[in-house]
Amino acid sequence: MNVKLLTVGKTDIAWVREGLEMYRSRLVHYVPFSVVEIPELKKAGSLSPEEIKRREGELILKSLSPQDTLFLLDEHGAQYRSLEFASWLQKQMSSGTRTLVFCVGGAYGFSPEVYGRAVGKISLSRMTFSHQIIRAVFAEQLYRACTILKGDPYHNE
Repeated sequence: MNVKLLTVGKTDIAWVREGLEMYRSRLVHYVPFSVVEIPELKKAGSLSPEEIKRREGELILKSLSPQDTLFLLDEHGAQYRSLEFASWLQKQMSSGTRTLVFCVGGAYGFSPEVYGRAVGKISLSRMTFSHQIIRAVFAEQLYRACTILKGDPYHNE
């Protein structure tokens, strides 16, 4: 199974890029993992939040293949402890999912069309994180889940 992190916009925070890259380099030992960044909208300041979500949604949907299994990283999604997320990930791997896509939306969230395409939503915390920071947080949690599944020493319970 391939795992993809689909994000809206690039991060301009150096330590977020470094953290994401660190976990991406570690993840290659466990699962094929890639990050796809959708370009930010040009002149977005003149658009309403709904129009921004609509346009970003179009770009997100164009980035997906029909066989991709899409989960949104969304504050209203299911929450898991690390062991539960690892178990959930194992079920995805066992179900025959070819490409598991996790999507981080822009500052205003997702369009109704993206919600309609998604299989589910996952929340990484009850707290709100910026759409940039969540990239590194997600990569670390994916790495943690992979080490749990392989029995490697990283997670302490």
